[in-house]
Amino acid sequence: MIANKIHIFRAEKRLTQKQLADSVGVSRQTIVAMEKNKYNPSLILAFKVANALEQSITEVFTYSEEKEL
Repeated sequence: MIANKIHIFRAEKRLTQKQLADSVGVSRQTIVAMEKNKYNPSLILAFKVANALEQSITEVFTYSEEKEL
């Protein structure tokens, strides 16, 4: 599972979802889906988002393996 802190860093920079989306070249709906953990971005998009938020990719995104029952 890939989790993220996009909404936290976006709020700190006082960016709207639309402003962040425009800066990385995606739709606002894509940012909404990522913030809700309903969409896992490509590695390139993840780097673009982290750069736009002026954070390292590891600060914005975390990966953990879900345990299967």
